[in-house]
Amino acid sequence: MANATAVAYVYKGVDNKGNKVEGELTGTSPSLIKAQLRKQGIIANQVRKKPKPLFGGKKKVKPADIALFTRQMATMMKAGVPLVQSFELVADGVDNEGVRELILKIRDDVASGTAFAEALRKHPLYFDELFCNLVASGEQSGALETMLDRIATYKEKTESLKAKIKKAMTYPIAVIVVAIVVTAILLVKVVPQFAETFSSFGAELPAFTLFVVGLSEWMQANWFMALLVVVVGIGGVIEAKKRNKNVAQFFDRLVLKLPILGTITYNSIAARFARTLSTTFAAGVPLIDALKSVAGATGNSVYEEATMKIRDSVATGIPLNGALRTSGLFPTMLIQMTAIGEESGALDEMLSKAADFYEEAVDNMVDNLTTLLEPMIMAVLGILVGGLMIAMYMPIFQLGQVV
Repeated sequence: MANATAVAYVYKGVDNKGNKVEGELTGTSPSLIKAQLRKQGIIANQVRKKPKPLFGGKKKVKPADIALFTRQMATMMKAGVPLVQSFELVADGVDNEGVRELILKIRDDVASGTAFAEALRKHPLYFDELFCNLVASGEQSGALETMLDRIATYKEKTESLKAKIKKAMTYPIAVIVVAIVVTAILLVKVVPQFAETFSSFGAELPAFTLFVVGLSEWMQANWFMALLVVVVGIGGVIEAKKRNKNVAQFFDRLVLKLPILGTITYNSIAARFARTLSTTFAAGVPLIDALKSVAGATGNSVYEEATMKIRDSVATGIPLNGALRTSGLFPTMLIQMTAIGEESGALDEMLSKAADFYEEAVDNMVDNLTTLLEPMIMAVLGILVGGLMIAMYMPIFQLGQVV
């Protein structure tokens, strides 16, 4: 039964007082569920798998869920709870069924004699190579609980940084989308009403008004095609970025050149680079191997390629700080902290401090983003909506002057 996966069952039965009872239990088979209920003084008349919801189904397993799982496992093991029992305790406290199933699958593999790291490698969608390698290092050194604590801290910091970046991107994108939707509604619904009124004037309309009316007529006839082009265009860019290295580098370079958001992205890359390298190096991973993991963690194809070149330079004997300086992509402070760390033999500690600095810089910039972008957003909204209104009222103003 060690390889069986525990699932949720619903049951109906009678307790020792003759009262009807029903509920839910997690187990590997109906017979085991009935045995558990008998121990509680309940005779089960019906035991069946819990039906899946009609809509929605299981929630997705998110990186934040993995970070929480790692932290809980680290806490359990530090408290002296055996590994397999730790899985069970963590799974019992999880509301997300998808996460619970994942944890129980890992528990079953570990209970059957598979190493923790190897059990994680069976789920590459949730545990990347860096995560698995660090766990393997902890198992080999006999300090798994310490390594899990270090990984948990790394994952928490990474997810916190991602949340800040998402927050920075969400506000301007949301405002731009709303502005486009409002403009489209005005062009399709409001401008045609004005156009009908203008047709009775019998006078020549201003060029700006004619342009807006023409745009409105085009939108009415082709709004679906315009929407389809936008959706397909965005989807095409996303796919091209995934499949084509040159396209990915073009857009990643473009993001770095954007005002405000470019600086936030630059600092976040520096933070991820320093945090990942600090974590892997502190875990005893050789610098050459650590840089390979760091390359994928930067989240930017330009810096990923640069990190692999830095790895090749370090492999030839060039100090890390020299390779970083030669690349011309990394901030001076990070290079200096790396140099101090290499000279003092405390590279992981210096990189951790650098990561803290850049994470705080990102946090401060995101907090100030709303204030920085508000004038720009108001200007965009004023040009779009105000321009349409001016175009519609210009003929009325001209008519008033003639009268």
